[in-house]
Amino acid sequence: MRSVRARAAIGATLVVAVALVAAGLAVLLVLRANLIGQADLQAEVAAREAAGQLATGTPYEDVELDDEEDHPVQVTDEEGRVVIVSKDLRAVTGTGASGVTPVPSASAGATPSPGDDDDGADADDEDDDGDDDRSRPGRGEVSSDDPDFSDGTATVGRTTADYRFAAVEATTPDGVTLTVYAGAPLAAEQEAVNTVRGAMLTGLPLLLVVVAGVTWLVTRRALRPVEGIRREMAAITASEDLARRVPEPDSRDEIAALARTTNETLTVLEASVERQRRFVADASHELRSPIASLRTQLEVAEAHPELLDLPGAVADTVRLQVLAADLLLLARLDAGEKPGSATVELGALVREEVSQRTGDRIPAAVEVPEGGAFEVNGSRGQLSRVIGNLLDNAQRHADGSVAVSVAADGRGVRVEVRDDGAGVPEEERERIFERFVRLDDARSRDDGGAGLGLAIARDVASRHGGTLTVHRAAEGGAAFRLWLPRPS
Repeated sequence: MRSVRARAAIGATLVVAVALVAAGLAVLLVLRANLIGQADLQAEVAAREAAGQLATGTPYEDVELDDEEDHPVQVTDEEGRVVIVSKDLRAVTGTGASGVTPVPSASAGATPSPGDDDDGADADDEDDDGDDDRSRPGRGEVSSDDPDFSDGTATVGRTTADYRFAAVEATTPDGVTLTVYAGAPLAAEQEAVNTVRGAMLTGLPLLLVVVAGVTWLVTRRALRPVEGIRREMAAITASEDLARRVPEPDSRDEIAALARTTNETLTVLEASVERQRRFVADASHELRSPIASLRTQLEVAEAHPELLDLPGAVADTVRLQVLAADLLLLARLDAGEKPGSATVELGALVREEVSQRTGDRIPAAVEVPEGGAFEVNGSRGQLSRVIGNLLDNAQRHADGSVAVSVAADGRGVRVEVRDDGAGVPEEERERIFERFVRLDDARSRDDGGAGLGLAIARDVASRHGGTLTVHRAAEGGAAFRLWLPRPS
């Protein structure tokens, strides 16, 4: 039961079994009802044929009963006495009569007993009408009401069988009301029902076996690619080779979609792992330089105190501190740290950030419209870090001017930092946002930074639901545009 194939096969078999049993019962019920309906019709025809002869005054002994073996007939009078029976009818049940021997004195031409004259007969009819909802037929008539049907048995000769009896009333010309019982055999109905039931009981298990087998094979074939995917994933896990991919079937079904999604996940995972490896390697390389420089200066100072470069040591320490802070922030961002939902006014944040930069080489011009509301949701500290990184980058590359502006932009707020430097080549405008990427390789590490500022700025913007792109500024340099959505 732990196998998907087994569960699918058992489930399909149970569903088909329930459906077939329900359908089989319905077929048997409909078949039985139709066959009983045919037997009812045959019994009614035989009963009305005999009743018609009695209604026309045919003497009892002259009533012709055709096909007496298949349609046995019994006729009773108003008192329930048997007056006519079919030839060779030895016993009968289900008709309400007590026997099959005709009353010797009964005759169609018998003189009515006292009190049974026409008026008396009419009076009896009226009394009977008051006692029974069914209307009694008039003299020389056969009842037009639907006959009563009943199940019973009849012994004709030496054979006893089940019959369906129809009861039809008829009144003789002498005013005697008789009830004619005519039967139709149920052997054909029973045989047909038994045959169909036997065929179903024989065929149902075979059909269920076929359904279970076909479901097993189809499910096995359908899940074969899943097994291939599982084996390849197990091999990838064992080898730790994320460059491998699971096989994609040619079909366009859900399993093919699963394989494609798995390969896409492996691609993203491979890129993430590769990025982490580069990150560790680059971080180690970047940390090695200031640490080595600081160690060299301390060793020189230990041997020759008069040669101690204290400002250089302080600068290396500060650079090492900044790099450690950047690496820590990137680690938190990679771990999925949420930016928070505090309301931040970008106009005020830009003014505050620029006012604190008193040691910049080029004073930054601030362009924030008065009275404007430029509120966004997020982390004030992280957004302040983004603006500071963009200003640092502009200060590093500007020739003589740096400007920062804040403006409404659709459903968000745009912060733009511009400089009049050399700008960023169009083919490099995405690469500069990668970690530890510096386009000015000839620039010294002290002036060029570690290449993490723009990467941090874009990651923070993305986690705030915004974007960070670079364009050509009107001043000729680079224009970095930070767009953040307004609170909803």
